[in-house]
Amino acid sequence: MNWYLEVLKKYADFNGRARRCEYWYFVLFNMLIGIGMAFIDGLTGTFNAETGVGLFGGIYSLAVLIPGIAVSIRRLHDTDRSGWWLLIAFIPIVGVIALIVFMVQDSKPGVNRFGPNPKT
Repeated sequence: MNWYLEVLKKYADFNGRARRCEYWYFVLFNMLIGIGMAFIDGLTGTFNAETGVGLFGGIYSLAVLIPGIAVSIRRLHDTDRSGWWLLIAFIPIVGVIALIVFMVQDSKPGVNRFGPNPKT
């Protein structure tokens, strides 16, 4: 939970590096909260089947959009890649797979052009 809150504290910080656990715990908690929001939307009747989004889920998604992009860019920085690599996700299937591979890679040791290694 601390990793999730740490990402929210760095709401729009696109500089620096993020460890794997920071990124993946943020993804995990987003998925769990998203499932919870979908359940709440179903109970309250605010889920729209045409769009596939409910009121509470949509508000939550908008609230974590910028922190999600920021932690993704910081994670790419940790692997010594520019944040622009995030745009590779727009290439169907191959782009998403490549991005997942980048996100699971270990940090580049030592200092890189984006700052010191967050593990130390």
